[in-house]
Amino acid sequence: MGKAVIVYGTRGGGTKRIAEAIAEGIRIEGGEAEVINVTGVKKEGDLQGYDGYLFGSPTYHGQMMQPMKTMLFLAEKAGLEGKAGGSFGAFGWSGEAPGRIFDTMKHILKMDMGSGPLRLKSIALGGGTAMAQAYGREMARKLKAS
Repeated sequence: MGKAVIVYGTRGGGTKRIAEAIAEGIRIEGGEAEVINVTGVKKEGDLQGYDGYLFGSPTYHGQMMQPMKTMLFLAEKAGLEGKAGGSFGAFGWSGEAPGRIFDTMKHILKMDMGSGPLRLKSIALGGGTAMAQAYGREMARKLKAS
């Protein structure tokens, strides 16, 4: 079973909670998952050594957080082409960030992406925890298949 890294940006903690639930889903399927705040990624080497990558940011004014944008530029140099990937994020109104991250991972980084981005208003609403865990289980199955 492979090892995934889940890199998240957050202001209020919502996206961090989603990241932790995704990690639980990966572990339920027997995989390994490491959860890292985006501020802890300083160089492309910090992203190497994993089989799968999930990047998440909340949406503010239609955009992902600036630290996530910066990290995606580092990821471009990290050699992630063909690696399993997914994206996620919390949002209040519009929720564009997870889709923009997903598209960057798919089209710029050339990663092997999952079914689509995970967008949640809150982990606590409408079965959010179960949805995040299911997203993690999907990633774990993708890691098993590769």
